[in-house]
Amino acid sequence: MTGNGLVYLLTVVVSLGLLCLIIDLIRRRLLKEKYALLWLATALVLFVFAVKRSLVEMLADALGIYYAPSALFLLGFLFMLALNLQYTVMLSRQSERIIRLAQEVGLLRRRLEELNGGPGEEYRSETHQERGAADV
Repeated sequence: MTGNGLVYLLTVVVSLGLLCLIIDLIRRRLLKEKYALLWLATALVLFVFAVKRSLVEMLADALGIYYAPSALFLLGFLFMLALNLQYTVMLSRQSERIIRLAQEVGLLRRRLEELNGGPGEEYRSETHQERGAADV
C-alpha cells in the first residue's frame, strides 16, 4: 500500500472512530443535540472524503494543493478554527451572563436586607458565617 493509501485508510478509520464516539456521547447524554449535529456532519463529511478519493483530489486541485490528503487536514484545521471561534463567543456570552446574574443577586440581597431592617443573622449566607467563625 502506498503512502497515499495509508493516509486514506487512516482517515477512514479515524472518521468511523469519531462517528462511533459521537454516537456514544449522544447515547450517554454527554453531548447535547445542538452540538451533536455539527460533529455528526463533520464525521460524515470526513468519511465521504476518505472513501471517495476523487472528491479530495478535486478539492486539492481547486485549492492548488499538490498532496491531495493535505486538503483533508486543511479542512480539519479550518473546522477547528471555526469551532474555537464559536466556543469563544459562547464563553464570552456566558461570562457576561454570570456577571449580570451576580449583580442581580447582589441587588436582591441588598433589597431583602432593606426590607428586613438591615442585615440579620438569619439572612446571612453560610459563607459569611464561615468567614466570621474563621476570623474569631
